[in-house]
Amino acid sequence: MRNSCLLIGMTIAITITSCHETDKTVKPDVVAVHMDTTVKPGNDFFLYANGAWLKQNPIPDEESSWSIGNLVNEELYKRVLAINEKAVKENAPNGAGRMIADFWYSAMDTAAIEKTGIAPLQPEFDSINSIRDIPSLLNLLTDWHSSGISPAFTLFVSQDMKNSNEMALYLYQGGLGLPNRDYYFNTDEHSVSIRNAYVLHIAKMLHLLGDDSLTATANAQTVMSLETQLAKASRKLEQLRDPHANYNKFAITDIRKIAPVADWKALMVRMGANKIDSVIIGQPEFFKALNTALTSVPLDSWKTYLRWNLVNRSAEFLNRSFADQDFAFYSQTLRGVKKQRPRWKKMLDTQKGLMGELVGQLFVKEYFSETTRKRYDTMVEAIRSALKDRIEKLDWMSDSTKSKALIKLAAMKKKVGYPDKWKDFSTMQINKGPLVLNIQQGYKWYYHFYMNKLGKPVDRTEWEMPPQEYNAYYNPSNNEIVLPAGIFTVPGFLDNELDDAVVYGYAAASTIGHEITHGFDDEGRLFDASGNLVSWWTQEDERRFNAKAQVMVKQFNEYVVVDTLRINGKATLGENIADLGGILLGWDAFQHTEQFKKGQKIAGLTPQQRYFLGYALGWLGHARKEALANQLLTDVHSPAQYRVNGPMADVDAFYKVFNVQPGDKLYRPDSVRVRIW
Repeated sequence: MRNSCLLIGMTIAITITSCHETDKTVKPDVVAVHMDTTVKPGNDFFLYANGAWLKQNPIPDEESSWSIGNLVNEELYKRVLAINEKAVKENAPNGAGRMIADFWYSAMDTAAIEKTGIAPLQPEFDSINSIRDIPSLLNLLTDWHSSGISPAFTLFVSQDMKNSNEMALYLYQGGLGLPNRDYYFNTDEHSVSIRNAYVLHIAKMLHLLGDDSLTATANAQTVMSLETQLAKASRKLEQLRDPHANYNKFAITDIRKIAPVADWKALMVRMGANKIDSVIIGQPEFFKALNTALTSVPLDSWKTYLRWNLVNRSAEFLNRSFADQDFAFYSQTLRGVKKQRPRWKKMLDTQKGLMGELVGQLFVKEYFSETTRKRYDTMVEAIRSALKDRIEKLDWMSDSTKSKALIKLAAMKKKVGYPDKWKDFSTMQINKGPLVLNIQQGYKWYYHFYMNKLGKPVDRTEWEMPPQEYNAYYNPSNNEIVLPAGIFTVPGFLDNELDDAVVYGYAAASTIGHEITHGFDDEGRLFDASGNLVSWWTQEDERRFNAKAQVMVKQFNEYVVVDTLRINGKATLGENIADLGGILLGWDAFQHTEQFKKGQKIAGLTPQQRYFLGYALGWLGHARKEALANQLLTDVHSPAQYRVNGPMADVDAFYKVFNVQPGDKLYRPDSVRVRIW
């Protein structure tokens, strides 16, 4: 995963016209302007590259962090807002424009939202009250998943990891209101304070629903007790990264062996999954614990838990008292945000999640450049060629595994900019309100969209991100990298204003090379060229890879980020491998450019220096302590500073370009540098 500028998305290569395209004044150099030359690059390259910007750009009160990604999104917000306002003004009778306009009306009609309060949710509260036994409880748990409310467990449809040509239904652990299971059991001061604040938050929300203070307090403890029971059976973050351990296929008739309380065949029909005879259960022990909870926890406690889940999932779309309390815990307490963002920005984020591709179709017509797309499409091939050369020269991998790795690399598909075929949203039921019901309708559309894939051929052309997304991803089941139009843009600059050195660091390394390397990290390497979870390594090569990966685990385990909280080297291993691989591949590809060969300085910096500064530019930013603490427990990505300093300490070329010597803080002896790809 990465970040960039003018467009949003998960990661891609495209540039759009800048807000400053009519500005004829001389712009400061894209990387030199951010540098703090009082910092020695060998001590902290992140601060050396970005320190001046950090000093001049404090985190706004309404944000938990502030980075180049925010600057990209600021431009994107304005563009997408214009699309929404135009749709409202044009008032089309039907089609995409009508859906966009109706959603925007419902999202911004705060007077109606205040007036209706929780009334739109009354049918769901009535459903809770009508529960009389375990079967009716299970029916409601199942039904709610279609509306985006996922109590007790998680379900989703995706490609079968061991047969990528088929779609499968997955059942996973879930049902927690805190970010993950560690929050329920960690004993450090930060985790304990979060736990205590969470119980108070639940009580306040239940009080807003109508419970008196004493009842709300007691009910909050009931919710916490049930969630703790589920958390105890949940796997840790690093354990969830093992695809083999989280792939357990069950015939539907055999699910009763671990959870006999439910008639799973009947539930599958109720879910709309009546075309399958098996499911993949990620964590069987969790469903054993869920079975115990279903049979031992009183129905009244389950009803309280369901009331909490309903309001928790809906709060930000309800009237202000609920939205403010939701913000107080999930943004202020958990992430350190001091002030709420403007409503229009929050609603644009919500809209992107519900109908991002619909808006994206209009977005690319207005802002997408085919010239820029071609630049990065070509860059993908340069990175692919660089990895091919590296694989061929590996001294630790056997010829047998090398040949299969090269086949996988050659087969890796690239998706750049936007889909060639768009999703059809015409059946999504969006109207002028209430907003919370539009949200439910959006989730229902996606639920049925994916359920309808069961029993049908896999559509490998689809994207999981809209083109205006600021991000990118590698999909192991499709063996593909997906690069939406947003991530490679630098705020305030046209693509043709950026020299290759910066672009190869900013885009080729931190995005393209990063995503391609994901196909060969500790998790991605387990999938073959066709996207199947199958062993294609020799045992000795696996042993060597794991030994090399353990060096990186140890390196990142040493980094203390907030107070006594450290990076989890095992949980972040895949992203750390991809960061290092991206830097190495980008460097290899950059050496073939004319700029590298000519060696001319720009703003007093050599092309080689600009390459590494370009990479650091991609991680320009800082975060609040609370947000960092949350990230360390919940995110498989290392904090930005360590996504620069960590891998740089393993790159020989970095040592040479910036004359890093023993005694410098980033210096690592050659014998302990990570050597994988």
